[in-house]
Amino acid sequence: MGWIEGIGDAIRYIEENITEDLTVEEIAKRAMVSPFYFQKGFAMLCGFTVAEYIRRRRLTLAGSELVSTDAKIIDIALKYGYDSPDSFTKAFTRFHGVTPTAVRKDGAMIRSFAPLKIKFSLEGGYIMDYKIVEKESFTVMGVSKTFSYDDAKTKIPQFWTEHYQTGKGKFVCGMYGVCMEESKGSDTFEYLIADDYNPSKEVPDGFITKVIPKHTWAVFACKGPMPKALQEVNEKIYSEWLPNCRDYEIAAGYNIERYTNVADYPKGNEDENYYSEIWIPIRNK
Repeated sequence: MGWIEGIGDAIRYIEENITEDLTVEEIAKRAMVSPFYFQKGFAMLCGFTVAEYIRRRRLTLAGSELVSTDAKIIDIALKYGYDSPDSFTKAFTRFHGVTPTAVRKDGAMIRSFAPLKIKFSLEGGYIMDYKIVEKESFTVMGVSKTFSYDDAKTKIPQFWTEHYQTGKGKFVCGMYGVCMEESKGSDTFEYLIADDYNPSKEVPDGFITKVIPKHTWAVFACKGPMPKALQEVNEKIYSEWLPNCRDYEIAAGYNIERYTNVADYPKGNEDENYYSEIWIPIRNK
């Protein structure tokens, strides 16, 4: 199954089970990738997280039922996953801009968030530099923190800032940013700011070591100011490279960003020639 077809199957599964207890693990199975890569790819392609998509669709359908049926508000709330009228009212008001009661009594307008549809369009013409690398297992040392998929985009940069502000940069300069999904089905993942581990040196307090397993990696080159260069290549991996890749598919729940030394560039990581890489574990289809 191709990447785009897998995303389409996952979306259909969500829509067909929108009132059920949906889990990312079950949704990702339809795309035949790990929950980590499904959520990462989904956000890259769609611009919002899986959880946000489900919330918006449920609140859209709840609003439609308020308008078109006489069902009690509490029953609609329970149907779409809210365990109390208060939590439903808060979520409904944030999305629609009006309360459920206002919709029922005053005929207030509601919002509609349409289900996603996969469409193919004539795009491309974008040159991506990459190589396929066989790499034995290796050990890194760094600081670790757990993030949720919903807020990782804003929280991870804060984690890097805190790392340097607290003086931890003198122990780990940050050669790697490593995402690890070791508990399948979780709504969170572990992120590590790391360097190569030197076994001849002691591991400082507050730091850990992790073994990155042996994998075949697709290594993508990123050139330009951070974070824009990295973000653009990430988007192209999911929107262009994966859909058109005939030989490989994603293999495991790891994602590595490798950074070069900012001291080697006049403007540091904002230099137009700054070089970084994205590593994705792959296997033959």
